[in-house]
Amino acid sequence: MSGDGISDVPTNLAMPKTDATLTIRIIKSFEFRTERSLVLHHVNLETTTVGQLKEMARQAVQTQAGWRPYRNIVLDTLKLYTKAHGAKTSNLIINLDHDDWILDDDSKTLADCGLENETEASFFNRELYEQFKLHPETKWED
Repeated sequence: MSGDGISDVPTNLAMPKTDATLTIRIIKSFEFRTERSLVLHHVNLETTTVGQLKEMARQAVQTQAGWRPYRNIVLDTLKLYTKAHGAKTSNLIINLDHDDWILDDDSKTLADCGLENETEASFFNRELYEQFKLHPETKWED
């Protein structure tokens, strides 16, 4: 603790792995940079699997208000975007490099995948992602 009463512990380490907050960037369109963030509180990183996190996010999109434009997207892939206090990509919609950050083993726990409190992950359609990687151009409407 510093002299002014503010903790020196980084926020990603301040919360236990059994009570983390995660931000899931639900991506509708890579080209138009259409995404919306879903914040999940009280996630147990030691017991929640990648598959369970995907299902939690899909359920939120299907049932929570304000997600109607995202309900027709096939969401099948999670990829680490950034950890708290970590470097961020210059791409505003998704981290195009580090395909090794794709969480493709649905049975692994989030802690085993390296997720921490305040981690951001992208949730998207893998086929659309692969197409965008071939031609990573954004489109803007006039």
